[in-house]
Amino acid sequence: MARGTTQIIPLETGEARYAPLANVLRVETNPVSLVGPSPTVDEWGRDARLISVLAPIAHARWDVAVGGEHHLRRGAALVVVNTRRFALTPVSTALALSEALGRPVRFAGRPDIVPFGPFLRRVGGLLADPDEIAGALRAGEIVVLGARASRNPRHAGAIDSALIAAAVREHVPVHVAATLGSMISRQARVEVAAALRPRRKRRGPLAEVELAEQAQRGLQDLLDELGGTRTAVPGLGWLGEG
Repeated sequence: MARGTTQIIPLETGEARYAPLANVLRVETNPVSLVGPSPTVDEWGRDARLISVLAPIAHARWDVAVGGEHHLRRGAALVVVNTRRFALTPVSTALALSEALGRPVRFAGRPDIVPFGPFLRRVGGLLADPDEIAGALRAGEIVVLGARASRNPRHAGAIDSALIAAAVREHVPVHVAATLGSMISRQARVEVAAALRPRRKRRGPLAEVELAEQAQRGLQDLLDELGGTRTAVPGLGWLGEG
């Protein structure tokens, strides 16, 4: 290089420097199905094509009879179900209701960890977050919410009033649905009751607390009416309860 001359080195602009990162984010957030190239993922991450692929597997494990689905034909709704420990009751209930109604049904309570969180989001899972549940209800969606899991499948656990608050805030009906199944049988049942009618109209946090307690009582009454399934093996009847 000749003496007295200056070499100019062009610097990358901010836009060019971060272009690779932008491309990666664009690919990762593109609503493309996990099982096909067409965009079949909705605003909350539910992948309709993936669910259609998983449906035969679910049918091989469960034969679910759904009753009372006419209560959910139109509009948004929050459906509270009893849950058993170590069971995916909200997931199976959402899939059964979705098939019976012919419309997407979501469930609350997916974890926010990899790999379970992203996968459950693809089958309709929402975070157990009042704002996320309220957003889905505001858009006219049906959301399944599990009560606190219990060892006894005939026992309705407590219901988180903070999550019920989403339905109160959006003026959406709340239903209870009893789920009956067995650990050793394919037979299962989901029975949806009519929307709960609060005895009094309240404002403030007491409204959601009272509605959560009313939902727990209504769910327990429905479970008592329906009973449960049992095995014919002496001493192992608990395996068939649910």
